[in-house]
Amino acid sequence: LYCAREENSWPSFPDLFVNRLDSVESVLPYEYTAFDFCTVETEKRPSENLGQVLFGERIEPSPYKEEQKIRWASRWDYILESMPHTNIQWFSIMNSLVIVLFLSGMVAMIMLRTLHKDIARYNQMDSVEDAQEEFGWKLVHGDVFRPPRKGMLLSVFLGSGTQIFIMTFVTLFFACLGFLSPANRGALMTCAVVLWVLLGTPAGYVAARFYKSFGGEKWKTNVLLTAFLCPGVVFADFFLMNLILWGEGSSAAMPFGTLVAILALWFCISVPLTFIGAYFGFKKAGIEHPVRTNQIPRQIPEQSFYTKPLPGIVMGGILPFGCIFIQLFFILNSIWSHQMYYMFGFLFLVFIILVITCSEATILLCYFHLCAEDYHWQWRSFLTSGFTAAYFLVYAVHYFFSKLQITGLASTILYFGYTMIMALIFFLFTGTIGFFACFWFVTKIYSVVKVD
Repeated sequence: LYCAREENSWPSFPDLFVNRLDSVESVLPYEYTAFDFCTVETEKRPSENLGQVLFGERIEPSPYKEEQKIRWASRWDYILESMPHTNIQWFSIMNSLVIVLFLSGMVAMIMLRTLHKDIARYNQMDSVEDAQEEFGWKLVHGDVFRPPRKGMLLSVFLGSGTQIFIMTFVTLFFACLGFLSPANRGALMTCAVVLWVLLGTPAGYVAARFYKSFGGEKWKTNVLLTAFLCPGVVFADFFLMNLILWGEGSSAAMPFGTLVAILALWFCISVPLTFIGAYFGFKKAGIEHPVRTNQIPRQIPEQSFYTKPLPGIVMGGILPFGCIFIQLFFILNSIWSHQMYYMFGFLFLVFIILVITCSEATILLCYFHLCAEDYHWQWRSFLTSGFTAAYFLVYAVHYFFSKLQITGLASTILYFGYTMIMALIFFLFTGTIGFFACFWFVTKIYSVVKVD
């Protein structure tokens, strides 16, 4: 590269543009023109998409010229060849997938065999004496669908989690097809934000449907919380981070007009769609459960250490985290160490395995708790798989101190501020998977067993 100021002296060379300038010691990017480089007299700046604005990708024209000696189809090869330990990366991912698939198969086999024996034994109890000697999970059939405490908050979390789940699935699916390749900068974030805005209807519908099944009557509060609680927390965190970026003069600071545009997307599109989904959710008949709920709650016996809520929740997040931590390392590298992430096929496969692992681990622990006559499974199923986000936070702290060279208070606050946003989204995502898996499991087993 070299600087050329003569006009029309290089007519055969294409226009060259530059984006933000980064440092390994700071997460604050700066515009190209913030430093004493050669600049152009004529402003010919292309427009950035929403994803580039969110990541601080300010594209500027450059007076430098580049001799094109690389074929267009091979323009990304130098990046892929410069990736450190590429072979080790692929081997680690395959190793992780094999382990997780093996563990998932073991969990599924144990559950199917044990449940089959339980159901056959329960259905063979014909005499009154046998029925009076019920044991295991059949004992709590009159309480298993009792509405949980804080049902309003749980339904709101389920609505937001459904919105995030569909958004993640569609975004990764399009990325696998090549529509959101690294060549199209900012496309991944743009797609995710647009999908989140358009998926307000499923969020409102799921939240209203479950809130109604929990016996809730404050439907206006439920709709407002679904539309504003989780998005509001994320936006407040993002706005505080943006204030720090504004104060530091970084190019990642979002312009005021873009901030207003995002608020307009939220209030004018997402919120009305959430109201529409909630309207249909409340209008539809409540979810029918296979067994009746007793009027008087059953007393829960003294639980052992392993069947108490906290140990089960802490153990439940280990297996799902084990299948993502390798991919998590490379994703954090792409965000904070300015490396290119390109393996969306593997990421989509890990996403599918994460869903399966969260479901099976939560179902397994739910079965153990029901056998111990503890029927408070709703919040526990959500928190068991959602606790994977706590391991994500611990790993993010470890990554900050062991892999990054970030200095300065502003960069540290920004790192942990954005990490908290990712952890909240991941908590809602995994928690929703665990709840729906347990809801299907509990409904299924109590619908096939004979209950007098």
